Amino acid sequence: MKILRITAQGLPLFKEKLDISFFAQQRVADDDKDLLYCLFSNVYMNCAATFIGINAAGKTSVLKVILLALDLLNNQPVNHIETKDILGDAKEAVFNIYFHSETKEICRLETAITSEKGKTDSIYYRIVREALWTKPQEAVTARKNLTDFSAYEPVAVRKEEEFLSDDVSIIIAHNKRNKERMDIVSLLSFTNINVLPFADEIPAEVISFLDPTVEKLYFDKTEHKTLIHLQFKDKQEIVLNNPIDLNHYLSSGTIKGIVVFTLAKEILKSGGYLVIDEIENHFNKEIVSTLLRFFMDTRLNRNGGTLLFTTHYPELLDEYDRNDGIHIIRNKNGITVENLTNLLKRNDIKKSEAYQSGFLEGTTPMYESYMRLKNSIADSMK
Repeated sequence: MKILRITAQGLPLFKEKLDISFFAQQRVADDDKDLLYCLFSNVYMNCAATFIGINAAGKTSVLKVILLALDLLNNQPVNHIETKDILGDAKEAVFNIYFHSETKEICRLETAITSEKGKTDSIYYRIVREALWTKPQEAVTARKNLTDFSAYEPVAVRKEEEFLSDDVSIIIAHNKRNKERMDIVSLLSFTNINVLPFADEIPAEVISFLDPTVEKLYFDKTEHKTLIHLQFKDKQEIVLNNPIDLNHYLSSGTIKGIVVFTLAKEILKSGGYLVIDEIENHFNKEIVSTLLRFFMDTRLNRNGGTLLFTTHYPELLDEYDRNDGIHIIRNKNGITVENLTNLLKRNDIKKSEAYQSGFLEGTTPMYESYMRLKNSIADSMK
């Protein structure tokens, strides 16, 4: 199952209808085919999608919407989804999730969710309307009609009498029938936390890439406890019983890197989704670039594993040869998301320079705010 496009409207934080496409929207030249995952025919997927914007633009909020849609499609009840808070007190939030099924069909799931306040001011969400459309992938003659279902009737509609919890999507029947499920790993809750979880195996190649002074690092599980064995080259072995203690011996970047690259290896294998907020935290540019290159290399990424991430760093945009894997986020009286393809028609313009120059508008702090801050600091020095 591969997500093609997500639209959402009625979300309190967003200025207008949110519309994010994950398939390649620009023309795919022969040189591009090594960077993209071929889904079928002439439909290709961007396997590394970045969402960039200045502070408080709404980058994390966009990831929350995407994760909610992914989890909904993965049979999770709305009220159990970690990012459900993005719905806020929406009167009616309507999601349209377009995806490619293992049945070689293009599908569209429309789900309308409403919020209700309980006695303790807690919010409960329920699905009030839902329908599912499908069409054979052979019916797609061009990318522009990939997500067009105007000529099709729904194959399933939510009914009140159905024996189904009011926060569980009808997609559960489709997934059960076709044995479909996505592998989704979110590091949203670990943006500023670096703790190495207990693991059966940490690839030696990952450790040596991040810190060549480490000779070995592994977990030894016994009946009553788990011990952590750490040894630096030409040093005596250190034995720990709490992962937090590793922070005294390893850098934050090494710990985060072990987590991220170990998970990335699994996602590349399964063809799932890895979601990271502020990917540059604790990493230098080369480590982040290496991760991006792994996902954008079809020799490594044979199953279409997808990396979705936010960043503040425009330099990372230059890792992209194409524009359609980049999304610009702005916040002016509400969050908006726009694909770089709509803003920058040419691929050969250096993307970081276009972003930093202000050419794209709303991608650099406002000059007036900058001057107020500068004058405030100057006044404090008097």
